[in-house]
Amino acid sequence: MKLAEVEEHMKKAVEATQRSFNTIRTGRANVSLLDRVMVEYYGTQTPLKALASISTPDATTITIQPFDRKTLSLIEKAISQSDLGLVPNNDGSVIRLNIPPLTTERRKEFVKLAHKYAEEGKVSIRNIRRDAVDFVRKQEKAGEIPEDEARNLQEKIQKLTDKYIANLEKLLAEKEKDITTV
Repeated sequence: MKLAEVEEHMKKAVEATQRSFNTIRTGRANVSLLDRVMVEYYGTQTPLKALASISTPDATTITIQPFDRKTLSLIEKAISQSDLGLVPNNDGSVIRLNIPPLTTERRKEFVKLAHKYAEEGKVSIRNIRRDAVDFVRKQEKAGEIPEDEARNLQEKIQKLTDKYIANLEKLLAEKEKDITTV
């Protein structure tokens, strides 16, 4: 396992956490809120963005323009059943989602959710570190690399871990600021 591979895995863990952060409402309309919405389309779970054009005409509204009008009711049903807590308004050709302002209590829930996502990202990064360090130790035991090189690699892996956990902390602070800003 090369250091570049370890870093690539850690980058992917941070990116996955960033995508999770994007699904948390901040009080402003954002098309990424709908990234996890799946629509039952001809017996298959299909991502909403594959069935419709999604836009934000203003800070409090998301509009969904289906490519096929027949999917309007399916999209409306999927949004209603999602955990977004948004009520779709169907006018026969477009679905509008009004993003209500967040209450203080709801903001606190979203901050907790962001912390949960960040912790999951950190655990993922630590697991990557553990696997990489185990690999280095196995190589050292097998006599493939000398002890001092193994120690050096472990230090580099720890530095990468610290760097990417710091990145996650920064992303979390930004997201927390977005959520708590009225």
